[in-house]
Formats: sequence, structure tokens, C-alpha cells
Amino acid sequence: MSDPSWTQVVKTVEPEQPELKRVLGPGLLLLFIVGDILGTGIYALTGQVAAEVGGAAWLPFLLAFAVATVTAFSYLELVTKYPQAAGAALYTHKAFGIHFFTFIVCFVVMSSGITSASTASRAFAANLAVAFGIPDETVTTMLIALAFIVLITVVNLRGVAESVWLNVVLTLVELSGLLLVILIGMWAIAGGNADWSQVVAFETPEDKNVLLAVSTATSLAFFAMVGFEDSVNMAEETKDPSRIFPKMMLTGLGIAAVIYVLVSITVVALVPIGDLVGSETPLVTAVEAAAPGFPINDLLPFISMFAVANTALINMMMASRLLYGMSRQQVLPPFLSKVAPKRRTPWAAILFTSALAIGLIVYVSLDAEGSIVALLGGTTSLLLLTVFAVVNVAVLVLRRQPVDHKTFRTPVVLPIIGTLTCLYLVLPWTSGRPVGQYWIAVVLLGIGVLLWGAERLYTMSRRRRESHT
Repeated sequence: MSDPSWTQVVKTVEPEQPELKRVLGPGLLLLFIVGDILGTGIYALTGQVAAEVGGAAWLPFLLAFAVATVTAFSYLELVTKYPQAAGAALYTHKAFGIHFFTFIVCFVVMSSGITSASTASRAFAANLAVAFGIPDETVTTMLIALAFIVLITVVNLRGVAESVWLNVVLTLVELSGLLLVILIGMWAIAGGNADWSQVVAFETPEDKNVLLAVSTATSLAFFAMVGFEDSVNMAEETKDPSRIFPKMMLTGLGIAAVIYVLVSITVVALVPIGDLVGSETPLVTAVEAAAPGFPINDLLPFISMFAVANTALINMMMASRLLYGMSRQQVLPPFLSKVAPKRRTPWAAILFTSALAIGLIVYVSLDAEGSIVALLGGTTSLLLLTVFAVVNVAVLVLRRQPVDHKTFRTPVVLPIIGTLTCLYLVLPWTSGRPVGQYWIAVVLLGIGVLLWGAERLYTMSRRRRESHT
């Protein structure tokens, strides 16, 4: 029997619940994808990548773009085939039908979104404190971060249209900051203030060979490209998703890749590699080298505030839609699929994910040294690469399940390449990842297993009670 069409699924799983409101057209979807991919990583990532490969920092970004694009093709086939909320967890559920496997994928993707949103909220608080001269104290930063996540929750509850238009504003500001760096850098380069020999200088750490150094740098750069996964969770709020997703996702990836490569080339051409590697704000260092009188230190906290606010907003939207979609697929408790009749937003999932984010902000704020945040970021990348490998396998499995509407179809070889490249960037002996990331991944997966066990016990207990009534 063929798999039911997406319209049938949406209308029959919980008919008493209204559908989500479709507001994302091509332009809004493109800005959502671009804003999500750009994120805040590029403001510090260039220096980390340069620490692995020297001046050829643009190469890992290109390689990461290639790997991300291959995986994006798999997502495009699946989102046009099943244009519903929940993304990778939904595709895993349909491909393998194993409740435990689906739950773990859902837990991993949700954790990545909430972790990213929580750390972005703390970064927003820190930048706000710098911008307005507020004393940077632990309690103050935590309270600002908590107030900010509550504001994001209110916007999310208000409606998807309000959330998306706020995303547009934040994305444009975020984009303008990166374009500012590129334009000032190009102006200095045109004036002869660049050292082009640095752009092709390949320097690797003494404890790594060239292949391992490139792999480590590519895994770092790849984390800056994973934002396209969030967009598929918005499929039920997109107008004609099967038609517009392919062009918008590939265009968004292309725009982000061009910006990342231009930024990395500009920064490396203007700043000596030694100064770049030691800088926590490489873009600021580059602008100071290109235009010493430009007040970049005054502007950057405000630009960064908008960038991290966008990251938090998008990730909280994604996490809530993920839980909503999995609840409708009866993988998670049914209360998470509740939709506000007037606003048509998944209010129960929004409140649940917001509560988790608030708890994580408080927990992370107690980590004065920041070691937890640093390892969580790398672990998130590790787990998402594993999820991407699963999605690449799922697209091949689901080829056997036709649907009754036109879909995007990726060449068979691409999911195979995507699976192999993602696994290559996951394995410890090829990716050069710290051992601590794998330990945290094991702990997170252990928590996921415990939650799955609790959810199954609750479900079985509820069914027994219902059978006796």
C-alpha cells in the first residue's frame, strides 16, 4: 500500500486541531534559510579554521559547502515528498518505523536547537551588557538572557507571521554586518594593503597531517552550514512547499557559501595568520587592520546582538515545530500537538521547548569557565552530522514509497556520497574531534534513552487505563 499523501496525514491524525498558518512564500523562506545558515559562527569561526589550515581558511568552507549541498539534496527530496513539520525525525519515522530510533533522532535535533538557542540568548545578554555598559556579572547576564528567551516565546506564540517578519529584520541586519566587513576589506585590498601570499599559505598544527587538519577544519566549517535543516521543520507553514523549497534552499546555501568564502579570504589577506589565530574576534581584527579609524568595536556588539537574536528565534521555532510534528505522528505525547485556534501556532510545544531553554540557560550560567558551552557546541555538530547520515540513508529507503504529488528527486549517488562524507566527519580518527565531545554525546544519548523509556511507560500505562474503562 502506498504511503498516504501529506494532506491526508495532516487532516486525519488529529482532526480537531486546526492546521498551522501558511505564511512563508519564496522570499521569506529564502531569508529564513540565509539567516539560519549565517548564524553567529562566522564572527569567530574564521580564526578557529585558520588555526587548523593557516591562510587557506577558505578551502574548508568550500568543502563544507559541498558536503552540506549533497545532504541538502536528500532533504529536498524528502521535504517535497513529505512537506510536514518535524524534518529528520519524520523522515526517520517513515523510513524505518522504529519508535526508539525516531525518538532518539527527535531528541538529538531538539537538543541541538535548544542548546543553540540557549547559548545564543546568553551571547545576546553579554553583547547587550557591552553595548550599554552594563556590568558583566553572572546573575545580570542570566536575567537578561532569561528575559530575552521569554520575549522570543511571546513572539513565537503571537504568530508565525510575526516571527518570520522579525526574522527578516534580524537577517538583514546580520547580513549587513558581514557585507560591511567584506566591503571595508575589499576597499583596503584595492588600496594595496593585502598580502595575497597568505591566502594560499597552508599551515597545519604539528600534531596533524594535512588530511587530518583539513578534515578538522571542514568539520568546524560544516557547523556553519547546517542551518538548512531547521527550514524543513517549517514545511507546514510554507506556501506550496513542494514547489518552492528546492530553489530557495539551494539559493540560500549558495549565498551563505559566497559570503563565508569572501569573509575568510578578506580576513586572511589583511591579518597575519598568527594574529588571526589568537583573536577571539577575527572580523574586528580585520576591520581594524583595513580601516583603523572605523568604530567597529562600537558597532559589533549591536550587530552581534541581532545575529544571536536571529539564531535563538529560528532555533526555538524549529524545536517547537519538531515536537509538534512528532506529536502528530504519535511518537510524542499528544498534548504537544495542541494548536491555538486563533493564532494557529503550536502553543503547547512552544511553551515546552521554552521551559527547557530556560532551564538550560540557568544551568549554563553556573558554568563560570564556559567549558560546558564549548564542548556542547562541538557535540551538537557531531550529533547533527550523524543525523544527516541517517537522512541520507532514509532518502534511499523511502524511494520505495511513492506519493501522489510531484516531488524533487536527487540522483542516487548523492545520498551515498552524503552518508560517507558525514560519517567521515563524525569518526574520531578522521575528524580530529576532542574526546570530550564523544563523552558528552554519550551522556546526551543516555538522557534520551531514559526519556524514551519514561515516555513508553507512560504510554503503556495510559493504554491499560483506557482498556479498563
